Amino acid sequence: QILDQWFESEPLKATLATDAVIGAMASPHTPGSGYVLLHHVMGELEGQRGAWGYVTGGMGALSEAIARSAAVQGAHIFAEKAVCQVLLGKNGQVQGVVLQDGTEVRSKLVLSNASPQITFLDLIPQEHLPEDFVQRIQQVDTRSPVTKINVAVDQLPSFLAAPNACDGQPLPHHQCSIHLNCENTHLLHQAFTEATYGHPSSRPMIELCIPSVLDPGLAPRGCHVVSLFTQYTPSVLAGGQPWDEQARNAYADTVFDCIEAYAPGFKASVIGRDILTPPDLERIFGLPGGNIFHGGMSLDQLYFARPAPCYSSYRSPVPGLYLCGSGAHPGGGVMGAAGRNAAQVALEDFRHL
Repeated sequence: QILDQWFESEPLKATLATDAVIGAMASPHTPGSGYVLLHHVMGELEGQRGAWGYVTGGMGALSEAIARSAAVQGAHIFAEKAVCQVLLGKNGQVQGVVLQDGTEVRSKLVLSNASPQITFLDLIPQEHLPEDFVQRIQQVDTRSPVTKINVAVDQLPSFLAAPNACDGQPLPHHQCSIHLNCENTHLLHQAFTEATYGHPSSRPMIELCIPSVLDPGLAPRGCHVVSLFTQYTPSVLAGGQPWDEQARNAYADTVFDCIEAYAPGFKASVIGRDILTPPDLERIFGLPGGNIFHGGMSLDQLYFARPAPCYSSYRSPVPGLYLCGSGAHPGGGVMGAAGRNAAQVALEDFRHL
């Protein structure tokens, strides 16, 4: 409805509508999806409003930059050291964390960037949390429609709408997000409807990026890395069928067939692919239900209700424990707002200890 007020072109509206449903088990017609669109275009990059960018060296380079900055300030970083429990004193106050190898790291404050589900349901003894709070965390909608596919290709995709030049050099559209199966909002709604019945979309929404065009170090000369963000794939398939290798590859084949229709020769150029369905995203990255935002960005799970009413200020029912990830206000996205806000709250409390 919001897009209809501002635009006439159906392909343009549908392309913009992808940001209204990105990462959400929702249709462009779902009430509240307008906020998700706003969430993805409210920021800016180098003074350009609503713009996004690539991180040189891949997304991991961003974490490494943050780590270097923290280390300069005296932080100690323990990689590959899983936390198995938040350590509490007799009065319920945080005293640190316990690692899987039994090591105790003592601290008066603990900030958790894990999801609310992992933080409060897995790492905290339940007797230290109010029952209604636990129930609220258990009821957070974490449905995910996302399957991420990373692809290695030996040539730059050439699209029928804008064929490659004779020299094979990247063109301007190769440097942008390329949206496929988004000619109209009805297609997006159709893809969503299939997933609500437990079936991966037969014509999925595809957002295609080629970061190696701007960052050649990501791939050997002449080759490229293609990142596919696709929807809609339900976390749980119809009839309780597992997301096994057969199901994963069948869906990826559907995605590749769609791309082939826009860019003939794409399938022949593929030399490797990595398929991450919602269960894979949960298992590998700790995303509940595979949800990239640690919980849906619906209006009932935002602002004062994120992650729970009365606990939207980054503090938790456990004194000294703070939530600083996407499950806290203002939610997901590569922006660090939740972490910055949580750090300010924690510092304020620390000064009064």
